[in-house]
Amino acid sequence: MTLHRALIIGSSGGIGSAVSQHLRQQGVHVTALSRSREGLDITDETSVADRLGALEGAYDLIFVTTGVLEVAGRTPEKTLRTVSPMALMDQFRVNALGPMMVLKHAKRLLPRQSPATFAALSARVGSIGDNQLGGWYSYRAAKAALNQLIHTSAIELARTHPHLACVALHPGTVQTQFTKDYQSRHATVPPPVAAANLISVIEGL
Repeated sequence: MTLHRALIIGSSGGIGSAVSQHLRQQGVHVTALSRSREGLDITDETSVADRLGALEGAYDLIFVTTGVLEVAGRTPEKTLRTVSPMALMDQFRVNALGPMMVLKHAKRLLPRQSPATFAALSARVGSIGDNQLGGWYSYRAAKAALNQLIHTSAIELARTHPHLACVALHPGTVQTQFTKDYQSRHATVPPPVAAANLISVIEGL
């Protein structure tokens, strides 16, 4: 699939900015939205509806590159006794609810009769079958929820957008502010490499 127009949500973050730059270097017309620059709050449906409502389609790629690992200084839980309702809700709000609100209000920006992709950043730890270590309750649960929401949306949208791919992508551990306290535990890749890998997967769908 050859990309022509892309909408990148979370474009000021480490992965989002690298994806935007990579696409522009390929000659893709990129519309970039973020909270810090354009005031887009993906956890607020009114904000999402207003910002996306001002756009005109169609985009052959809409990519939600937002995500959060820690909220208000709360690190991923190591044991059940540290799980809290607030941590669960905060993780779900950003990592699952946010991308779904984008998809809900971006549906009209997706072409019906030509190839397109809606993508959101998930994580391997969101896999139920691959969970061998436990811990990280809130983050795992939010990403698992995102995976299910994307899969369910793909089934519905296949009826009206037969050439659309809806995907949750695992970028690996990327060298960003997001993962700065966890990079010593995992192999990491710099943002430009992650961006190239992600776009390569998207183009091959």
